[in-house]
Amino acid sequence: MFPRGCMKLRTLLTLLVVFLVSLIVSVSCTRSEQVSTSSTPTTTPVTSAPIKLGLNIWAGFFPWQVAKEEKLFEANKVNVDLKWFDAYLDSINALRAGQLDANGQTLNDVISSIAAGSDQVIVLAIDNSTGSDKIIAREGINSIADLKGKKVAAEEGTVDHFLLLLGLKKAGLTQADIQFRPLETGAAAAAFVAGQVDAVGVFAPFTTKALSRPGSKELFSSKDFPGAISDHLVVSRKFLNEHPQDVQGLVNTWFQTLDFIAANSEKSYEIMAKRAGVSVDEYKKFEEGVTLLGLKENLKAFRPGKDMTSLQYAAEEISKFLVGTGLIKQVPNLSKLFDDRFVKSFAQRVESSEGT
Repeated sequence: MFPRGCMKLRTLLTLLVVFLVSLIVSVSCTRSEQVSTSSTPTTTPVTSAPIKLGLNIWAGFFPWQVAKEEKLFEANKVNVDLKWFDAYLDSINALRAGQLDANGQTLNDVISSIAAGSDQVIVLAIDNSTGSDKIIAREGINSIADLKGKKVAAEEGTVDHFLLLLGLKKAGLTQADIQFRPLETGAAAAAFVAGQVDAVGVFAPFTTKALSRPGSKELFSSKDFPGAISDHLVVSRKFLNEHPQDVQGLVNTWFQTLDFIAANSEKSYEIMAKRAGVSVDEYKKFEEGVTLLGLKENLKAFRPGKDMTSLQYAAEEISKFLVGTGLIKQVPNLSKLFDDRFVKSFAQRVESSEGT
């Protein structure tokens, strides 16, 4: 039997618990009402844990910064934490290690990751590099053949290393014919400017730094290899299986961001240039070598085809090339690499809205 004082305390505690429970229920109901009455494009609530989306300093990825600042993620009920990486390879490794839910990366790098055992899925085509990836050489080097025996730097295993190998193959050379120097992209550009290497493989905006070396020039670029370098929204299969509604939200946001940029170009360029750390005029020059891919291009990219505009065809060709150059040991299973249902879902939504 409890003393009277304890019974009184217990009664007070009981009343306090009842009050707190009522307060929690009240707040929960208010939050549910706010979510359910929202006029946003989807009825899926915002996920409590932020989606960790990795991006590197590349013109094709800066539209995501517009999405963030203009609250287009929130409009699609997704909570996104943009993780910007100075070194592209770091973002690739972070996705492989499960430190990211999604990442922006090239098709050849996705294939390399899968070949190394990572389970990744491409759900969106972001852009094609049409000149922004360059091999830049010093004065006196006037052809790819002139690279034989020269010191050439690039970030090993990434897109510009891939571009270098494409160019060498075209000229009848291999990596064994040059003195390859594996350096992070920013460090590679700096080494070239300092005269430590004879040529360098870099992407914009690092191309500007490399071309600041007197007498330097573009030897060849991604423009010479149409469709060979494409960037994508890549997610881990675990994240895809557990959060398909969030993947849909990311895909929806991309297409709506492109629409926003088209309608608000001045404001959008200011946002993207600021994120890139350059002037608007400089940013527009970088963008000249990148083709952003909208809904029409995405629908085409995910269809079977017999040229590099088809992702399936491009993946098969790139896989063979990666094996032939020794970047991967064998062609990986590509049967589950692409998932077009999110692009198709957005297309159906657009079609439905146009029909009303």
